[in-house]
Amino acid sequence: MTAVAGRYAPSPGAAPVSRMIAAQAAIETRMLLRQGEQLLLTVVIPTLLLVLFSGLDIVSLDASERGGGERVDFLAPGILALAVLSTAFTGQAIATGFERRYGVLKRLAASPLPRWGLMCGKTLSVLVTLLLQTALLTAVALLLGWSPHGNPVAVALLMLLGAAACSGLGLLMAGTLRAEATLAAANLVFVLLLFFGGVIIPLGDFPGALPDLLALTPLGALADGLRAVLRDGASLPWDDAAALAAWAVLGLAAAGRFFRWE
Repeated sequence: MTAVAGRYAPSPGAAPVSRMIAAQAAIETRMLLRQGEQLLLTVVIPTLLLVLFSGLDIVSLDASERGGGERVDFLAPGILALAVLSTAFTGQAIATGFERRYGVLKRLAASPLPRWGLMCGKTLSVLVTLLLQTALLTAVALLLGWSPHGNPVAVALLMLLGAAACSGLGLLMAGTLRAEATLAAANLVFVLLLFFGGVIIPLGDFPGALPDLLALTPLGALADGLRAVLRDGASLPWDDAAALAAWAVLGLAAAGRFFRWE
């Protein structure tokens, strides 16, 4: 009996890589949105900080730091930068670190999805989460009286560069340290940069050469760049963009070189 080509369906074999990446990104996003700890880190804390520091005079901000506007005009760009850090660095580092510890990454690496495809899926999940975060924080800031300026394309480019920089460093940490060490280190970096990254305290309030050094950190460069565009209406701040691009290249290259799947 002669077999008829195309008679039997579905055809055996792996799905197209693009479809596998989209499916992995959807799974990663759903897992993130179902975890209370991750939602606390990526949504609740940035929103509470925005509302709290916009309404209460906890940190003194003069007229130049506010850009002649309200306190939220200084705080909103910094909180958007913090959202990038919380999702692309802290949340991704912790989740990936424990996936590596429990053997999830090892099993996924043996699936038809290539390893670079898995990283693409995680990256897409981060971008989807950032989009939701940005929409929520922007809505809250507008309700608080925020008056953003500048080019949205410049804002998007800065946030993409910031996400790439934070993602590379997060994956580097998750792929080289034990899960418990990643958990502690990622949270420590988050807390330190919250206070020293120009999010709620202006970098100019720090003494000596600290402002220049802190402005070179990923969060410092991102917060400063977003503030220049959204508060001051400047074009793309090339120095901040260059700093973020350098962090992105170094972080992603190091993660690709030293990441251990087991």
